[in-house]
Amino acid sequence: MSFPLVSIAVYNSVVFGVFSNTQRFISQHRYGNSNSPPALMDLALASMAAGAVSVGIGGPVDLVKIRLQMQTQTFLEANLNLKHRVTGISIQTAYRGPVHCVATILRQDGLAGLYRGSSAMILRDIPGYCLYFIPYVLLCGWITPDGCLSPSPFSVWIAGGIAGAISWGTATPMDVVKSRLQADGVYFKKYKGVIDCISQSYHNDGLKIFFRGLTVNAVRGFPMCAAMFLGYELSLKAIRDQAETNP
Repeated sequence: MSFPLVSIAVYNSVVFGVFSNTQRFISQHRYGNSNSPPALMDLALASMAAGAVSVGIGGPVDLVKIRLQMQTQTFLEANLNLKHRVTGISIQTAYRGPVHCVATILRQDGLAGLYRGSSAMILRDIPGYCLYFIPYVLLCGWITPDGCLSPSPFSVWIAGGIAGAISWGTATPMDVVKSRLQADGVYFKKYKGVIDCISQSYHNDGLKIFFRGLTVNAVRGFPMCAAMFLGYELSLKAIRDQAETNP
């Protein structure tokens, strides 16, 4: 978890920055005023831009995290259904840590190897961020009383949590495909691409495989995204107040 913990601040700052700046750019060019209430299409375009950019940073981070987590299952256990402790065979893990994992992938597959599963991630994140930012903005506007210039921390927490649960719940099918593609290739490659992964997964495990972990994703999404939106809004407010105090 060291690699995602180090990179998560950069990842989220880029995603929120792309969304807010794209929304501001659209408002300035369409309405001549960045403070105009955004239309649904404006929010969708800004969300899609954030989702597309997120893959550039999030793809390698997710790949390394999943590859390292998959090492709890050895080659023999994963593919031959044998227990190495029973057979007496000792199998070393493929990666010694995040840096070694990145170096190994670059050596074996080049830069493209770090973006294995990026097609599935794009299909997950572009609609996923639309169902992340749009519900948040709409819920904040609905919860916030008339006359208030900005939503209260409680409103931000509730709206962010609901938006996160919606986004992660609906993203589960493509998240399963992305994770399978990224876990694939440690010892050999099983899937040729997104379509092949979907086809094999459905053939072997049925439709239910694409909804595995949906409840966990939705439950996890509420507190995680509630805290993320609350931190974002409070940080912006603190920066703006500081700028007004010391122009």
